[in-house]
Amino acid sequence: MARTLGLATAVALAATACGPQKTENTGSAPTAPSASAALPSPESSPSSDDKPAGDSSASPSPSASSASPSPSASASASSSPSASPSVKAVMANGDDSEQVRELQARLKQLGLMSVAPTGFYGSKTTAAVKSFQSRNGLTASGSVDAQTWKKIQGLTKKPTADELRPPTVNEVDAPDPRCMTGRVMCISKESRTLAWMIDGRVISTMDVRFGSENTPTREGVFDVGWKAKEWTSTIYHTPMPYAMFFSGGQAVHYSADFAARGYSGASHGCVNVRDKAKLSKLFDDVKVGDKVVVYW
Repeated sequence: MARTLGLATAVALAATACGPQKTENTGSAPTAPSASAALPSPESSPSSDDKPAGDSSASPSPSASSASPSPSASASASSSPSASPSVKAVMANGDDSEQVRELQARLKQLGLMSVAPTGFYGSKTTAAVKSFQSRNGLTASGSVDAQTWKKIQGLTKKPTADELRPPTVNEVDAPDPRCMTGRVMCISKESRTLAWMIDGRVISTMDVRFGSENTPTREGVFDVGWKAKEWTSTIYHTPMPYAMFFSGGQAVHYSADFAARGYSGASHGCVNVRDKAKLSKLFDDVKVGDKVVVYW
């Protein structure tokens, strides 16, 4: 089917359109102006609570059992060298539930977790629970038994809906000064977030992922050159739904790989978004010519 002249021109510009890389990217906010693929992924790093894609048994923490083929709460507590064999865990490493989400929100209230709740009990939650237990004279198993859960509930309030499901997993940076006027996709590499802003007011926010150090996402001030609700990379042949191209072949677009693997992967330079519903709304709001600011 013939495309318009504008789209035909855009095809040539998109010759470097990006797809997901297999190399692992850092699971924590980068400290250098590139997203290094050499650092450990959040799924293998002791700082992650992202659910491993396609893997129902997360790598156990030092306090969780490695003998059991499933990450059940009871197995994690009974096999822990520091927990009493007679105490059953309410929640433990590898669990994925709404109760875990509530636990994480309460731990965040106590200042023991800095990231938003994910519902997945990983190494970050294990470390936070251990810290709480140590401070309160409880056995520091890293698993939540009935006594620990009761203590946590007693020292916190019932989490609100916003505490349980905040707009982004990553906390949004203060906007770059260049984002404060007009219609802007304000993209921070430091916090790994995109804020859609109009005249200095934040309309919506979402988590994003960038290219690796070998194919970095370009920084600077750009404009949205063209948009495509359905697009496939002409180089990597991967889907790029809701693509908004701002610098040659680099675009803001939805990434199923990012949604599945989190920060254990990287793009080939594009700005990946994992929340498809939010991006769909953003795609409808953004107009060709709107500003894009990518900054540290």
